[in-house]
Amino acid sequence: MTKTPEQEAREKIDCMLDQAGWAVQDYKQANIYEKTGVAIREFPLNSGHGFADYLLYVDGKAAGVIEAKKVGVTLTGVETQSDKYKTGLPNELPAWHRPLPFCYESTGVETHFTNDFDPDPRARSVFTFHKPDTLAEWFNHDAHVQPGTASETQVPFGKPSTLNARLKNMPELIEDGLWPAQIKAIKNLEKSLAENRPRALIQMATGSGKTFTAINFIYRLIKFAGARRILFLVDRGNLGKQTLKEFHQYVSPYNNYKFHEEYIIQRLTSNTLDTTARVSICTIQRLYSMLKGADLTEEDEDQSVQGLENVFKEVPPIEYNPDIPIETFDFIITDECHRSIYNLWRQVLEYFDAYLIGLTATPAKQTFGFFKQNLVMEYGHEEAVADGVNVNYDVYRIKTAITQGGSVVEAGYYVDKRDRETKEVRWEQLDEDLEYDPNQLDRDVVSTDQIRTVISTFRDKLFTEIFPGRTEVPKTLIFAKDDSHAEDIVTIVREEFAKGNEFAQKITYRTTGKKPEDLIAEFRNSYFPRIAVTVDMIATGTDIKPLEVVLFMRSVKSRGFFEQMKGRGVRVINDNDLQAVTPDAKSKDHYIIVDAVGVCERDKTDSRPMDQKKAVSLEKLLQAVALGNTETDVISTVAARLARIEKKLTDEDNNKIKAITGGKSLKELNLDLVTALNPDLHVEQAKKDNPGVTDLSKDQIKEAAGKLIQGAVIPLHNPKLRELIIELKRKNDQIIDHVSQDQVIEAGFSQEALDKAKGMIESFKKFIEDNKDEITALQILYSRPYKARLRFENIKELAEAIRKPPHLWSEDNLWLAYAALEKSKVRGASGPHILTDLVSLVRFALDQENELVPFPEKVDINFKAWLAQQKQDFTEEQVRWLGMIKDHIAGNLSIETDDFEYAPFSQEGGLGKVFQLFGVELNEILNELNEALAA
Repeated sequence: MTKTPEQEAREKIDCMLDQAGWAVQDYKQANIYEKTGVAIREFPLNSGHGFADYLLYVDGKAAGVIEAKKVGVTLTGVETQSDKYKTGLPNELPAWHRPLPFCYESTGVETHFTNDFDPDPRARSVFTFHKPDTLAEWFNHDAHVQPGTASETQVPFGKPSTLNARLKNMPELIEDGLWPAQIKAIKNLEKSLAENRPRALIQMATGSGKTFTAINFIYRLIKFAGARRILFLVDRGNLGKQTLKEFHQYVSPYNNYKFHEEYIIQRLTSNTLDTTARVSICTIQRLYSMLKGADLTEEDEDQSVQGLENVFKEVPPIEYNPDIPIETFDFIITDECHRSIYNLWRQVLEYFDAYLIGLTATPAKQTFGFFKQNLVMEYGHEEAVADGVNVNYDVYRIKTAITQGGSVVEAGYYVDKRDRETKEVRWEQLDEDLEYDPNQLDRDVVSTDQIRTVISTFRDKLFTEIFPGRTEVPKTLIFAKDDSHAEDIVTIVREEFAKGNEFAQKITYRTTGKKPEDLIAEFRNSYFPRIAVTVDMIATGTDIKPLEVVLFMRSVKSRGFFEQMKGRGVRVINDNDLQAVTPDAKSKDHYIIVDAVGVCERDKTDSRPMDQKKAVSLEKLLQAVALGNTETDVISTVAARLARIEKKLTDEDNNKIKAITGGKSLKELNLDLVTALNPDLHVEQAKKDNPGVTDLSKDQIKEAAGKLIQGAVIPLHNPKLRELIIELKRKNDQIIDHVSQDQVIEAGFSQEALDKAKGMIESFKKFIEDNKDEITALQILYSRPYKARLRFENIKELAEAIRKPPHLWSEDNLWLAYAALEKSKVRGASGPHILTDLVSLVRFALDQENELVPFPEKVDINFKAWLAQQKQDFTEEQVRWLGMIKDHIAGNLSIETDDFEYAPFSQEGGLGKVFQLFGVELNEILNELNEALAA
């Protein structure tokens, strides 16, 4: 018999309850003491209350209800049924509290939960049901005492305290030792948490102390809000070590104890979670592996997750893991969150029933979306510079002929051919011209004179133009394209500066001898090395305060990654600490970006993780396999690339592989992969797994395929094998061009970026002039006073017009162009911009405004002025509603009565509530606000 959708939902819910530790029983066979938690189906309630789909018992007493619905039902629409059930328990039955406090609504796919003990109970989405022990723990929290009320007047047995209730009663922040931006971030976050907002984003410029800020509010959440356990997520093992060190250095302003003296901190280096630890520091890839029940080596944590989001075509879903229930963490802080909210990683965050707090210096649009536009702190580089928290930078441009246009080596000349792995070099005479373009530099072809010309120009200009009068080479970080390029740069730097090994060092994942973190510590704290060359190990997060030069010898397309790389130089340092490593430096009031590839002049984009994967490196594909990816297109791509590598292997190479795999060659490993992809074998395996089944389902065949593929990829889970494969891939020869001579085209502080911005602004002004009679928004904005009210659809039309070719403008790049040209007149350059900011841009372009201010900020100023002019005194609740109306106008230009039927107003009572608050004056107030705020 075909199951109804309701029956399918009940079966799924039964399974979820069982996994979470509940005994699921029928009403007539109920045994409320079988386990700590018992869920009884179809429980009859008092007359008029019907039957509860599930009644939850904890330790023999009723605790809550579950309302079950078929898949697709909107759960907010059935909360009234849960409310009805929670008040219908017969009086003679034992209950923890009346009405029953814990209410779930579930379809088996989507589940909502409401805790009626919270001050303002609000449903929230959860991955599955909480464990019975957790609900028992919540019942046994101390009764919550209302502030300002004498203790002797309290109800003896009041409601238990909840995390949300405690968040509303946090003590005053001790501000000693905190920068103003850090104080603001903590206070704004705690306000957001008190309002029970589930997600919050803190954007603070690199170098402004995000981690220290986080440690401060984490300490307060544990000490004063009673947070049981907090997770601090990083995306690389090295950053986890750095974070742990900062926790150990923190001293409480409340009792003078160090953090780790008061609370246990665990940095996870295995899959064992210390349940006594109050803070867990973990990479997101390890947490993913823990939820999947898989092991992860420490080596696999050393690589950033950046780039992996594009590998997974279908994200393998996270299943419930009873060893790590959804309530494991109360708060999750995700550092550099712009890298941890996509595809594979997003579901890791959303698995837990926890507040999510994102930290980033470089948010993208999708970052704001994930955190529900709840930006509690916006602190850009410009503000940080103004506050003395960051130093600013200047760009010094070095252009060379080969960097710009490549080169040609004519036939008959000799070139070197270098084996990528062994570095063995042989001479070879060219029988035809060798022509290469800039994109081939340092990958297929190494032009030693191109590297030498850049480095020698940097050396010659260092003490005359870049840091005139100085004699000590400032701490300099050079970004290379890959490990081989970094090796070449280090060699040439030592030669051109006539210095020894300790002067310039390579710091990459492939650094041998000293550990990379030890080299980083030396670079940070010691005189040597003066120059460090890296690929991306020091690109993000790593704190190098004495750094005064960042030299780009590689290009970057991602705006966020580029900002992170630039951010290595922004950190302030006191004069004594700077002079301890660079004796002739007086103070660090700025740093220099030396741009040898034009990276500062190229347009950058936000990463687009939803794009189909294009050219994904073998390194990232193997990393994805190590994390459990068994998609057929990924495995087939790996197999194809391994086949190409296998053709070039020597007997010695294969012996290295066999030593790691226990005797299997790369050809045999690859054959296993190809065999595992055979659809006929999938069917055969499915028949073995399902004996007696003649009509196999797609799911059964898919499960069998996954089983075969998982077996075939087991050797690739060994990081040593993956590293060897990557090395063997690089075995193809690199051509070393010793013939071509490079020459400097330009060396100086760049004006190109300013010229580009100026051209954009001039084009924008011309566009406004040319279209003032064609585009409605421009017609209205051109006329003063305005002939008509500007509406959101008008601005949307304008936005669509400017985004079309040839302009391809956005609010962001126009804003940044103005900031580059008229910095003193522009506010909010580093923040995200919304459609209504176009109003501010057009007004500024037309000289109607003296400053370029984000439209919401302008609306806020007008709102305060309007409030000050009102003769009547509004109540606190009226002011709160007026604030919501103000925010709606900031994003939509106007408000109508119909808008109250949508979020956020609908969640607060909608049109009925606002009419109740303002009565017949509502329409007049809305008209006034529409006129005054958008003016």
